[in-house]
Formats: sequence, structure tokens, C-alpha cells
Amino acid sequence: MRKLILLILALIAAPLHAEDWQSKSTERDVVLKDFKFGSGESLPELTIHVTTLGTPHRGAKGEIDNAVMVLHGTGGSGWQFFRPQFADELYGPGQPLDITKYYVILPDNIGHGKSSKPSDGLRMAFPHYDYDDMVLAQHRMLTEGLGVNQLELILGTSMGCMHAFVWGETYPGFAHRLAPFACNAGAIAGRNRMWRKMAIDAIRADPAWANGNYTTPPLSGLRTARDLSIIAGANAWGLQVQYPTREAAEGALDQAFNAVSPFGNDANDTIYWYDSSRNYDPSAGLAKIKVPVLWINSSDDFINPPELGMAQRQVKEMPRAKFILLPFSPDTKGHGTHTWAKFWKQDLIELMATKP
Repeated sequence: MRKLILLILALIAAPLHAEDWQSKSTERDVVLKDFKFGSGESLPELTIHVTTLGTPHRGAKGEIDNAVMVLHGTGGSGWQFFRPQFADELYGPGQPLDITKYYVILPDNIGHGKSSKPSDGLRMAFPHYDYDDMVLAQHRMLTEGLGVNQLELILGTSMGCMHAFVWGETYPGFAHRLAPFACNAGAIAGRNRMWRKMAIDAIRADPAWANGNYTTPPLSGLRTARDLSIIAGANAWGLQVQYPTREAAEGALDQAFNAVSPFGNDANDTIYWYDSSRNYDPSAGLAKIKVPVLWINSSDDFINPPELGMAQRQVKEMPRAKFILLPFSPDTKGHGTHTWAKFWKQDLIELMATKP
């Protein structure tokens, strides 16, 4: 979640960049004609914005054979993977996603970043996309836009983690390896659905929202949605250690709010973000996923509580899957641990060394 990540990074200092990775990247728009959504809605053109690092390599048959795709979470975009805790650990020489070896693809998904979204003008008349639509758009972006017909890896964080499971079932073998980080492979239900619905309801209940036709942002609703995302994404232990008094905790929160505008997100876009997971449920088809899978969750993840035991059970349904539950500590980042590569980098190295 973009707003969550920005706020948490304002609270917890990130390391300085080793490289200016963004200057090494290329950006483009891929326009998908006549895009049909699972709801029956359609758009004559759907734009998927994509950022790439590295150079595509073509094998003996002329096909690109070194592509890796990294998928962001709810409210995020491809640019979030330039942050030092991710990029500096993965993209350099000899690193797991060394851009002199791999062609790294960082899309903005439907409704996010610079891709087509409600705030472009259609507002609540924008097609009500879901995760299946988002994965279809990713597939068309790769095959029609970039000429990529196979991937060495899909690494997905949070929403991108869930997309990785959809990919594994919808396009078996297209990606030779899957690395889903910070999600479960079942329906978004229970507390997970409740807090998302709370955020949606808070925006809708704000009179300024005006059924999506607002002239000024519905700040009350956006504030509640933002506050819920902070609670859902934070590491309780780490925040307790860093801010052990009421004054310290409230001061840090005020500092974060002043440093990063809490209302930078469009309200309609936010509603679509949280609702797009409404029918996600890959649980029945996990046996279709036969490629190596590295599935990592965190013990301090409010959104995917480990005590439910879902991942521990479901990993057994995939023949080449490995599940790791990262231990809770003051240094982990709650749900956002998925983007701090130091916690799982060695496991990714081992995954990339496996034969597809």
C-alpha cells in the first residue's frame, strides 16, 4: 500500500541508496486495445505503465529468456521497488536480480500509479476490476507490449503475492519460479476483509464523497482509511520499542503526517484498491502450481496472521513449494517486511538456483 509504506518509512528511517536505480530504468506505456473485464465491462483502451531495468536477452529460439517481473501491493506502483532496502540488495552485480543478467519488469497495475484508473476521469464508472483482470492485463502487457512469453521469476508483495498465485494457476509454467511474499492463498475474509470494508465504508460515508463525484477530497473518510492501513501494516513490537511513551508515539505520528500528505490518494482509486480482492480465492487450484515456489510470510503480519495456519497447510498442496515464516522481532517491519530484502535475500538466491 503506497500510503502505508510512505507513512511507515517516515516513522522508521530507511538506509541511503547505494545506487540511483531509477536513473538506470526505462519507462513506457503499453496500451491494450478492447480490454474486457470479468464483470462484463470493457474499455476500448487500457493503459499499463511499466518500468524496466536491464536488457532483454534472446535465446537460440529468438525469445526473451531472462525476464523477471516484480508485482507491487495495494496502492503501490512499480517505483516502490527502487527503495534502497529492496533495490540495493537485489539489483547490483552478483545480486539475486542482477540487472546485468536479468530484464526486470516493474508494472503499475490497473488502478495504480500511471496506469488506467478511476481518477483519470471515469470515477466510479470505471470498470470494477478484480485480481483476475489485473493478471490478464499483466499477461497482455508482457506478451503484446514487451514481447515476453516466459518469465524466470514472478516476485510479488502483498497484493502482488496474491497475483503470483493467480498467475501460477491461470498460466501454469509461464513463470518458471514464483516468490509470493506476505499473503495467504485463500479468500479475503474474516478480519482481512473487515478492515478493507471499513476503509471503503469510511470513504463512502463521508458526505464530501458525493457518490464519487466530489469536488474536494473527502478528507474524513480518507483519514480513517489511512489510519486503518497504519494499524494493519505496522510492527507492534518495533513501534513499542521506538516510541515507548504516549508523547513519543503521538509525536512520531504527527511528524509522519506533516512529512507526507495523508490525503495524496484519490478516494475513488482507494475504494477500487480495497475492493479488487473481493473474489480472490486460489485455494481450490493450488495443485496446478508445479514450479518452484518460495512463499514467505511474517510472524508480525496483522493482515495475514500466522496463527491461522493457512499457509502452513496450503503449501503442502504444491509439489515444489517451500513456506517460511519469518520470526517476529523489533527489527521486522510488520506486513511491510516483504519489501526489506535483507530478511529473505538468501532464500531468494536459493530459489533462483533451482531448476525450473
